[in-house]
Amino acid sequence: MKLSPQWIRDFIDAPVDNQRLAEALTAVGIAVEGISGSGTDTVFEMEIGTNRPDAMNHYGVAREASAIYDIGLKPLSAISTLPSAKRSSPFPITVEEPTLCPRFSARVVRGTKIKPSPEKIAHRLELLDQRPISNAVDATNYVLWEMGKPTHVFDMDLLQGGQLVIRHARKGEKLKTLDGVDRTLSSEDLVVADSKRPVGLAGVMGGFDTMITDKTKDVLIESAWWDPLTVRKTARRHGIHSDASHRFERGADFKSTILSCDLVADLILASGGGELVGDVVDIVSEERDQAPVMLRLAEVHRILGGNLKTVEIFRILKKLGFELIPDGQAGIEFEVHIPSWRLDVEREIDLIEEIARLHGYDKFENTLPPYTGAVVELPNAHTDSTLRQRALALGYNEAVSLSFISHEDAEKFSAASVLELENPLNAEASVMRTTIVPGMLDMLAWNLNRDADDVRLFEMGRIYEMQNGERAEPERLCLAATASAVKTWISMGSMLDVSGKNPKSSTPELGAEEFRAFKGDVENLLGAFSYDRLTFDRETPEYFHQGRSARAVMDRVPVAHFGQIADAVKDSRKLRQDVYLAEFDLGELHSRGLRKIVYKPLGKYPVVERDFSLIFPDEVTFGMMKKAVMALRVAELREFEPVEVFRGGSVEHGKYSMLLRVRLQSDGGTLRDEQISGWSQRIVDALQKLGGIQRA
Repeated sequence: MKLSPQWIRDFIDAPVDNQRLAEALTAVGIAVEGISGSGTDTVFEMEIGTNRPDAMNHYGVAREASAIYDIGLKPLSAISTLPSAKRSSPFPITVEEPTLCPRFSARVVRGTKIKPSPEKIAHRLELLDQRPISNAVDATNYVLWEMGKPTHVFDMDLLQGGQLVIRHARKGEKLKTLDGVDRTLSSEDLVVADSKRPVGLAGVMGGFDTMITDKTKDVLIESAWWDPLTVRKTARRHGIHSDASHRFERGADFKSTILSCDLVADLILASGGGELVGDVVDIVSEERDQAPVMLRLAEVHRILGGNLKTVEIFRILKKLGFELIPDGQAGIEFEVHIPSWRLDVEREIDLIEEIARLHGYDKFENTLPPYTGAVVELPNAHTDSTLRQRALALGYNEAVSLSFISHEDAEKFSAASVLELENPLNAEASVMRTTIVPGMLDMLAWNLNRDADDVRLFEMGRIYEMQNGERAEPERLCLAATASAVKTWISMGSMLDVSGKNPKSSTPELGAEEFRAFKGDVENLLGAFSYDRLTFDRETPEYFHQGRSARAVMDRVPVAHFGQIADAVKDSRKLRQDVYLAEFDLGELHSRGLRKIVYKPLGKYPVVERDFSLIFPDEVTFGMMKKAVMALRVAELREFEPVEVFRGGSVEHGKYSMLLRVRLQSDGGTLRDEQISGWSQRIVDALQKLGGIQRA
């Protein structure tokens, strides 16, 4: 946002030039990111944290400068020259929702003239990129930027029934807002209404039908305190972000409603004349005083050091508007009353932070913080580190996605019960993630859309779901790669599909090879764990390609599912090529622990290889073959692996040819031909029992 240093100087006599003032403000957290213009037209480009709405105006920044330089701050009330009001019956205002609008103040100015604002006001607003409209409207904008309190002005002659009612909108009611948009209201919207219709969205934007025009003579000025959550939800529901909602969402000053009304009225009367009618209307349904905070000097010195003098602590807090009352033991504990504009201060540590930033972080001595205890490693840190190192070695890069997903993604990629967010950022991030898959797919799409085709990513993190009425946070590992990234490693694999197709073309056979290559990465990660038996089946979620996906089952317990993402999902997320993805249950893997690495010397005697080519029905998997061969318990069998698969040609439909390779080696001597022949026959017999037919 933009602020004028000349405007700030209306309230303080800063003893420095604009450059040094900007540097001092930045040092205390009120960041000036740039300076433009010169002289009285100088403008500060400011970045003020969302927790500091009190500093999003000239008076709030002047208050900070007052504390920095220990100089006086002129009170806002001193600039008001409001005349005595003519006695009249108060304007009728009814607050039907006191918890959402605990304070509503208003003033009436009659017989004023609507015209352009004075040069000073118009010029200052233009410096802040605010378009001058008329003296009455500009008065509200001027007060907003001067003291940070949003106000609104109504044309009283356009208010039907001569009253205001603060209520919830009725479902289906219409309101044309000041931006000219006709809006259909929800029963959750809080509105300012006259006797017949809404005339403003509370805390967000006024209504078009009661706005100030050249014909306006009588003006109603309102300044209220609105519930921040209600304003935020209404603004987002209608897609509005106004200067008023920006401040009300973060918490306005509860005690500034009358003063802001007076300042607006003063500006209107000074520029357009007229008459102030009646006393201020001030409806206070409930007070919003903040609870006092105990401040212990011992705690201040413990955190900030013992060299900070008590008089300096008092000076800083009092300049910022805090009131200190001695409490407890003399001179060491104080009850601190929080000013109404500092909603961000709730705890003792918040006060200590205020002291530190205004004293100056650069003035504290370099000391090591006190610490007792020891660094404690998380119980699964070593296991996670092993997985991380393996994934990195396979060429995957670690990534981090958002912990929020949409309802649609939660339903599509998981069957778990979701945790709803009370205040979601938007509809695309309304629930806590029940799976890492949507975030991973989004990251793949982001890379593909920027011409990064060979992408391998992994993420380790928690998901969030409801289990038996309680919140659970299971840990997951997600692995993902694009098809082009997987293809680069196919030639390094141990088995190829040689069904007569070009391995570089996009064919069903190549897709199967890509799946097998990706499966190898999954097996590599699972190979780090201790288990007796690892098998694979086809029980996978619907978002996977049903012919190129599998579930990993470790000792009869599912630990992962993986495969190619289904074409329908790929198309809906606009992925520019096939992608492969795996999700691991880290909780189950953690419970197993890492496999103990056992080393033994290489065999002294030659290894003998034998290849077997058999034709199998499609329903026979390699897992079934391996199980049958391992059941023979041939001690000399070192490896049993697939080499090539072939379909078509002379192989009838519904079957495929598989080339299998075994490696045999003895620790006691060189294998003899009769031994090898005997074992080979036993292997062939076991495979034939599965329906295999040996090829010549």
